[in-house]
Amino acid sequence: MWLKPEEVLLKNALKLWVTQKSSCYFVLQRRRGHGEGGGRLTGRLVGALDAVLDSSARVAPFRILLQVPGSQVYSPIACGELLNGSDIYWAIATGATLEEINRHWDWLEQNLLHTLSVFDNKDDIASFVKGKVKALIAEETSSRLAEQEEEPEKFREALVKFEARFNFPEAEKLVTYYSCCCWKGRVPRQGWLYLSINHLCFYSFFLGKELKLVIPWVDIQKLERTSNVFLTDTIRITTQNKERDFSTFLNLDEVFKIMEQLADVTLRRLLDNEVFDLDPDLQEPSQITKRDLEARAQNEFFRAFFRLPREEKLHAVADCSLWTPFSRCHTAGRIFSSDSYICFASREDGCCNVVLPLREVVSIEKMEDTSLLPNPIIVSIRSKMAFQFIELKDRENLVEGLLLRLKQVHANHPVHYETSPSDDDMASPVFYSASICTDKFGDLEMVASQSSEEREEKRPLPHPEPLTAVFQQSGSQSPDSRLSREQIKISLWNDHFVEYGRTVCMFRTEKIRKLVAMGIPESLRGRLWLLFSDAVTDLASHPGYYGNLVEQSLGRCCLVTEEIERDLHRSLPEHPAFQNETGIAALRRVLTAYAHRNPKIGYCQSMNILTSVLLLYAKEEEAFWLLVAVCERMLPDYFNHRVIGAQVDQSVFEELIKEQLPELAEHMSDLSALASISLSWFLTLFLSIMPLESAVHVVDCFFYDGIKAIFQLGLAVLEANAEELCSSKDDGQALMVLSRFLDHIKNEDSPGPPIGSHHAFFSDDQEPYPVTDIADLIRDSYEKFGNQSVEQIEHLRCKHRIRVLQGHEDTTKQNVLRVVIPEVSILPEDLEELYDLFKRAHMMSCYWEHHRPMALRHDPSRPYAEQYRIDARQFAHLFQLVSPWTCGVHTEILAERLFRLLDDNMDQLIEFKAFTSCLDIMYNGEMNEKIKLLYRLHIPPALTENDRDSQSPLKNPLLSTSRPLVLGKPNGDTIDYQKQLKQMIKDLAKEKDKMEKELPKMSQREFIQFCKTLYSMFHEDPEENDLYQAIATVTTLLLQIGEVGQRGSSSGSCSQECEEPQASAPPEQDSVFAEAGKSPQAFPETEGDWTVSLEHILASLLTEQSLVNFFEKPLNIKSKLENAKLNQYSLKVLEMSHPPQAELKLNDL
Repeated sequence: MWLKPEEVLLKNALKLWVTQKSSCYFVLQRRRGHGEGGGRLTGRLVGALDAVLDSSARVAPFRILLQVPGSQVYSPIACGELLNGSDIYWAIATGATLEEINRHWDWLEQNLLHTLSVFDNKDDIASFVKGKVKALIAEETSSRLAEQEEEPEKFREALVKFEARFNFPEAEKLVTYYSCCCWKGRVPRQGWLYLSINHLCFYSFFLGKELKLVIPWVDIQKLERTSNVFLTDTIRITTQNKERDFSTFLNLDEVFKIMEQLADVTLRRLLDNEVFDLDPDLQEPSQITKRDLEARAQNEFFRAFFRLPREEKLHAVADCSLWTPFSRCHTAGRIFSSDSYICFASREDGCCNVVLPLREVVSIEKMEDTSLLPNPIIVSIRSKMAFQFIELKDRENLVEGLLLRLKQVHANHPVHYETSPSDDDMASPVFYSASICTDKFGDLEMVASQSSEEREEKRPLPHPEPLTAVFQQSGSQSPDSRLSREQIKISLWNDHFVEYGRTVCMFRTEKIRKLVAMGIPESLRGRLWLLFSDAVTDLASHPGYYGNLVEQSLGRCCLVTEEIERDLHRSLPEHPAFQNETGIAALRRVLTAYAHRNPKIGYCQSMNILTSVLLLYAKEEEAFWLLVAVCERMLPDYFNHRVIGAQVDQSVFEELIKEQLPELAEHMSDLSALASISLSWFLTLFLSIMPLESAVHVVDCFFYDGIKAIFQLGLAVLEANAEELCSSKDDGQALMVLSRFLDHIKNEDSPGPPIGSHHAFFSDDQEPYPVTDIADLIRDSYEKFGNQSVEQIEHLRCKHRIRVLQGHEDTTKQNVLRVVIPEVSILPEDLEELYDLFKRAHMMSCYWEHHRPMALRHDPSRPYAEQYRIDARQFAHLFQLVSPWTCGVHTEILAERLFRLLDDNMDQLIEFKAFTSCLDIMYNGEMNEKIKLLYRLHIPPALTENDRDSQSPLKNPLLSTSRPLVLGKPNGDTIDYQKQLKQMIKDLAKEKDKMEKELPKMSQREFIQFCKTLYSMFHEDPEENDLYQAIATVTTLLLQIGEVGQRGSSSGSCSQECEEPQASAPPEQDSVFAEAGKSPQAFPETEGDWTVSLEHILASLLTEQSLVNFFEKPLNIKSKLENAKLNQYSLKVLEMSHPPQAELKLNDL
């Protein structure tokens, strides 16, 4: 590999290099000790230097030096480690292998050597060579994407070493690398950690000992920061069987974040199809760089912090200060610019946040730069507010990008402005909110299409107002006091709107969080949910969208609609709004429309409960967009086939319990029981297990603070019941304690009557149970557990997502093994290793064969046994590795036939069960089962007319069979095999009706392939000569049987020629041969009517003891499995590098 010319000073390096070739201008050298075996002191010394030193001299073991006649300076052009000859040299290129360095040498001789003789000036020679090499570097750099890295030269050097040391295919892209120690027990090994798109690799060479570790990201079950006896901070990687500790990084925080991102990206890409399809970045792993991973982490934090759509892409982040009029000062923080939003977050968590949808922005202007207002910009929005940002370092580029995206957003959503807000909007406590009836958003009116009025007449009309407005409920106790509290809350909120803003662009501060914790007034609840979730922007941006969905989805009948219909009457049945058709019809329309919008989610249980509550406080179309915000932004991956998101949050909740409630965690050693109880808390936001008037207070906090509110409230519930939980004897009692507590949470401020929860049956106590006020519980949750930041929660989610996905993989594995174990004789521990090999074969194709159709990817939605399937190429690799029937170059052909035989449904894929069933016959089957399998491999459908090895040049019988079947023995005795054979065939024919299904007879062409396979199987066997002699005898017998049957078939009866060799044979015995001559009509290309049956072949093979011994000898699968684990990667790499020669390499392993 060529390197940028750079002068390097290195003393005392004379004895470390040996000259291999030389010319008048160039010298090719090899590092002393390299290639001379590991035992010499020099080689060990240089190897130790390689592992320990971190300098520009650490390159490959070969180099080429530029030697200008009369100059004392050598310039390594394609160099290795250390300079031999001069203290000053130019590092220009590297060569990791002799083949690579020879390619560089040949190029120099062919392209430069003759040209240099033209120059008279020595400096011109050096300048010309260096300029040429720089041009080569530029070309190579662009092709290898090295320019994307911060230090291209060092990265290219590391890339060469990575490729040489681990020999991965070119598709295995290196992302980054670090110097570190890997701990083996108490002994650290200094070396290099390489992080690629699919693997974590470590290399160390110290004092003659080489250590290589290759850990696929999909095998990592736990990735965490920990400490050992010697170091306070290490990175521990846990796989199924081992733990590895890595330490002494220069920047451990950076390394851990990159590793966490790579593991997360790879696991999502390979194990979670539902997320894979939604994230385009996961679909191009070859383009991933370190910079991309850092940007992706920042992008995910941005979307989670402001709860924005998944497709929103972050473009710029800059430090700045925002003028906050309520505090009359500038607040320091950061500005975030994305496709459709400008967001601000204060440096102090919770002090001030702002979300500005670009469709709300009227103008973005640069102001005059002054000492008091450095680099200011003004962002004006259409609700007559302006936001002033100052101290923007790269103001010009930021404003340019913002204006470009602002223009694009307004082009996609044309708007025009009114002079003043409508009367309806002014009367509303929340100004400029979206209106379903008028399609207005504040003083902005959407431009509707001309045909909207025509469509409006045909489509079902959504319910025009929240259901609580129609089904008013009056409280039974103290209605005046409750209404007065409601009025006080409304007054506080109106005062807040005046000072902080009343649209989605309001200043979000600690004050508004306190107002939310007190409870949102009933009349403002729906509108504020829209603002806090930013569903109001989606509503205004998609006029008519919901109506079209309703029109398209209603009336359709499918599995999803059946599930929806089944759950409609289970949704808040105690509320009068859902005791009549008005509420039920609205709920049906919203759920059906969402299932039509997002078929990947469709409908999941608990969506009905959430949607019914949304309909109580928001108009029907508003409820639809609130449901979109919850399912697609605020609770990502919750509502899908495997509810991965909910399970991840349950795992995060367990860790928070250990941190925040250690006494409870210590008492309840298995926190999974608490997690199973709390799952419904997260899926339904406490709506299903708490009285409705209290649960909506929780939903208020959720829409403002996101999932953080549910985490902290869950911890507050556990803390309130910690004493009783610690004294509980079992999980059932713990469930009773929590359910009774939650059922007695009341909302004293609710203007309506209390509505019981689904757990009311737990409250039938003789003694009154103490009542807890929801406002007090929420206040406690903020005070005691509100210190968790969004960044910490997202980090915990990333950490636990690995565990959850691997838990699903373990479940799949155990279920597959549970089905397969009773049906085979292979030991369970060997089956487990076979499953790992089978899965790895699938994964390796996902790693490096990106052209494969998506249908072949891992699909978690399929039944367990069908989640991992392999195609013909993957099966051929596995067959070479683990099958006892290895036939040299014939092995691949045999694997192709076996694959066709196992592929019953002809979808070009087979499952693990089919794979193990054939292996079980090979290793543990009786002789007749093995022969039957071999027989089936040489008749259709396994053997086809287009089979690679089926076009035999023999058009006549394999050999002459006119001689009598009497063979001589070494001692002069003779054995008449035909008499024995006829009796065996007769006995087998009598039991033919007992066979499950008669196999078709084998033609001569197929028999030739059968014999060829047997000959190949005996190759290199210790009894090879005896087996060849035995199979020659059996082949002769079977050929004559076929000919006898052929003649018998052509004459219609047994001919006299058949009786000549054995004139005394009873006539009824010859009928067996006549039967053997019948040719099946399904094989028109067979030569004449020559056929043999499975019974003929099996009986013939039983006459030779050496053949019987061969097929009945015990076989050990363990050694094959060990060899397969060591060589599976190398065989795959070889196959990708040299496809025709892949099967040859296995013999050398």
